[in-house]
Amino acid sequence: MDNNMQEFLAVWNKNLLIASKAFLAAGVVVLLYYLIRLVSIRDHKAKYDFINRNEVKFLWYSILGLIISGALFANTLFAESEPIWFFVRIFITICMSIIVGVIFSNSLKFYYPFYIEKRLKKLRYTPRKSPKTGKPMKLLSEEEEDVYLDEGMQAEENVFSVDYDVWVDEETGYTQIEKYAGHLHALKCPECNYQTFKVAREEIIKSPTLSEEGELDKFYKCIYCGHKSKKTFRIAQLKETGEAEPSVATS
Repeated sequence: MDNNMQEFLAVWNKNLLIASKAFLAAGVVVLLYYLIRLVSIRDHKAKYDFINRNEVKFLWYSILGLIISGALFANTLFAESEPIWFFVRIFITICMSIIVGVIFSNSLKFYYPFYIEKRLKKLRYTPRKSPKTGKPMKLLSEEEEDVYLDEGMQAEENVFSVDYDVWVDEETGYTQIEKYAGHLHALKCPECNYQTFKVAREEIIKSPTLSEEGELDKFYKCIYCGHKSKKTFRIAQLKETGEAEPSVATS
């Protein structure tokens, strides 16, 4: 290995080591920032929403920083005797980083949510304390809570797009209503703004062929206010297998 290559590798390894430390610090800072924010939230519902919206995202950012840091550091551990090994080590560490990244990404996407769900369930059903008396409030049953929900809220629950929990301080009558995502998907109605806008029926206007796209009309109706709307979707032209893939189109 000539002197120029040795000097280049010395500078390269030094810079990679600095970058590795920077990404390591970034990954740790992201994780600490999330944990500090989480610990600072006292309200159970606010903590539930914060975890539900942010935990997977922040964990991925932190893990990504650690993976990049490890890949950069790994590149400083080898002394090449030939220039070609310089490119080989880069290729190997990139491949290994991608593999590790995919493993962690899939774990966060498919397995970690089960762990989050247990924590969220515990947060959701932990007795709330009344700000009036400081005593635990009562969580009402589905039948009891309807008295405290307006017609729009009840309609959202009836289509399972939203689920409401009603906590009541039986001593003072103080009521706390919390909103959670339901089991079935419904859109926000453009007329009444409740999440009760669902597909009532579908109609194929034009069937797709091997040479042309088809058209599908979806008719929406609000379960609460009765507002109706229609949207047109394209159906991708058929493949040789006879399968079609629908895609959204502007109506």
